[in-house]
Amino acid sequence: MANKVVLCPKVFRDLRSFVRCLNTVPTVPPMNFTGTYDATTVTTPALIPTDQVITADKKVINFEDVKELFTGVSTSKLIRSLLTLQMAASEPMVDVGIWVMNSKLMHMPIVKEVILRFVKGTFYEHFCAGKDLTEVRRTVTKLSDVGLKGMLDYGVEHATENKSCDQSMKVFLQTVESTKSLPSSSVSFVVVKITAICTPKLLKRMSDLLRWEYKNPSFNLPWKQKSLPLFSDSSPFYHTPEKPEPLTVEEEHDLQLAHERLMKICKKCLELDVDLLIDAEDTAIQPAIDYFAYSAAIKYHKDDHPMIFGTIQAYLKDAKERMVIAKKAAEKIGVPMGFKIVRGAYMSSERELASRLGVQSPIHDNIEQTRDCFNSCAEFMLDEISNGSGAVVLATHNIDSGKLAASKAIDLGIRKDSQKLQFAQLYGMAEGLSFGLRNAGFQVSKYLPFGPVEQVMPYLIRRAEENRGLLSTSAFDRQLMRKELTRRFKVATS
Repeated sequence: MANKVVLCPKVFRDLRSFVRCLNTVPTVPPMNFTGTYDATTVTTPALIPTDQVITADKKVINFEDVKELFTGVSTSKLIRSLLTLQMAASEPMVDVGIWVMNSKLMHMPIVKEVILRFVKGTFYEHFCAGKDLTEVRRTVTKLSDVGLKGMLDYGVEHATENKSCDQSMKVFLQTVESTKSLPSSSVSFVVVKITAICTPKLLKRMSDLLRWEYKNPSFNLPWKQKSLPLFSDSSPFYHTPEKPEPLTVEEEHDLQLAHERLMKICKKCLELDVDLLIDAEDTAIQPAIDYFAYSAAIKYHKDDHPMIFGTIQAYLKDAKERMVIAKKAAEKIGVPMGFKIVRGAYMSSERELASRLGVQSPIHDNIEQTRDCFNSCAEFMLDEISNGSGAVVLATHNIDSGKLAASKAIDLGIRKDSQKLQFAQLYGMAEGLSFGLRNAGFQVSKYLPFGPVEQVMPYLIRRAEENRGLLSTSAFDRQLMRKELTRRFKVATS
């Protein structure tokens, strides 16, 4: 019997929105959006001339000389990037992509193969580093040739049992090992998702117990190792409304296995002198992830340079306070601590849960507050670094935040080639900012998800759903790319 496919009405309504000319202003908020996250309608100013986007000191990052900006980038690469970013900036395209990936179409072998081929030839090749470490090596080498580094991110998460956790650990170890065959200093970090080496179910149980311990210091957690503070008084505690049951013998055994997996990865990183970056998740399980990151950071570091970096999500209201508390506690015991500061990727789900429970959202009320928090966290860490303590990765696509941090670093006398300050953007995104910071002399990395198409795409689709506004910020990139392509065309035809 043939499979019956039912198209949702929303898909039909949105199809007419797919065809756009390349210079159409996106319908989702661009980087100069001044409304609130919750607005049902927004007004987006028309794109302004490239040389008027930034009001800060233009000597820090130069966006005007597009020839210099895109040095080393082929014309074919620019054209493919421009077309792919235009498609990715379309909210209806994201809606259809999410629907297709979750529909029964993916259970039809022929249709599934066609869809995955299309995805691989467009979005996957633009935003991912490859299906395996062989392809990743080629991508990292190309980045190194244009003065950028790679952050290797094996795109697996949400393990279900110990067997899959062990398999993920093996790939993480292989990823660290692969850095030996790559150009010197071409990899800044290997990225680990704790949800790949410890099940989310156990992480939720641990987080509940850690939250309860914070509210009740006499509460005993026999499995807890030495760590840094995980909470502030303003942290969300609504996930744990009542006293949780202690971990069972089986859960403690699984936790010990998870610790051992992370320790094996850390030892391999220490052996090969590779820094390890631990990604963040949603607030339901983040306390356990921070616990893993901080307990590992205490054990593994290189003199005064941190080897383990935790992640701070600036869209959380308690972000800076938690970071400052943890950083000061680490400093007190002589442990160098590194952080990656990002905006955050679970805005929709966090707000929906808070609304459902009738509690205040842990997310800042608008995008300006999130940017202010990011900039404040960056300022704090730059001050710490200038005083000789800690390290930071500023992972931002926001032009103003990038320029402010770069200017602050210069004012504080932080060397541009210092390993204690790095900038980062997603592979295939914010190319103008990445190249601009590179040309200004700063260390810049691209976040490189990799793995088989079918394995990585669900992860990228979820990120696209949570970050609809993020893809719209490619408007500035597309403007720069159009300007450079026009320049090259004029040169070729003159």
